[in-house]
Amino acid sequence: MSGEDFVALSGLQHLVFCERQAALIHVERLWREDAATAAGRVLHERADLRGKDVRGSVRVERAVLLACERLGLSGRADTVEYHPDPSAPGGFRPFPVEYKRGKAKMLLADRVQLCGQALCLEEMHGLAVPEGALFYGESHRRVAVRFDAELRAATEAAAQRLRHLLATRSVPRVVRQPKCERCSLEPLCLPAVTADGGDASRYLATLSQGEGLE
Repeated sequence: MSGEDFVALSGLQHLVFCERQAALIHVERLWREDAATAAGRVLHERADLRGKDVRGSVRVERAVLLACERLGLSGRADTVEYHPDPSAPGGFRPFPVEYKRGKAKMLLADRVQLCGQALCLEEMHGLAVPEGALFYGESHRRVAVRFDAELRAATEAAAQRLRHLLATRSVPRVVRQPKCERCSLEPLCLPAVTADGGDASRYLATLSQGEGLE
């Protein structure tokens, strides 16, 4: 598989959050930064300073390049901790840690992205990676994530769907939801216009009548 055939690990989070958002970013190459995405970028920049150190018995590596040929995924882990484990080849087992802005939560999109990192580490190291953690900047705490069969299946399905969108250059129609309001791409996506025929018709009618215009 060539490098062009791989899709970004970060795209898994985008796809599970919203397929249209994923397509706008990874197919149409659109991006718009707002206060929330800027805060997330700063958090990642601090976490992604390349290097390694040792904390007690744990070896810590930052900005680790990852790839999984089986799923066609590539990207970078914010941090991978290598915990001592006598049963693991080499005596250490990888433990990925992904940094996220905001308060601690258990969003499927975040867990799928982290699980994608684990699947890459498993292929790269040839051993099982059963768990990792999400670190939320506002709460300043970790949320442990176990990579069980259900989460692994969701992650593999997301990778397959993302690869399909990129291969077919498909941009799904909007399914308008409350989360649209907190998406940085909302002004580019225009869910009020593109959600469905009824919404579009109503929106255009208000414009023709001069409603909603300043």
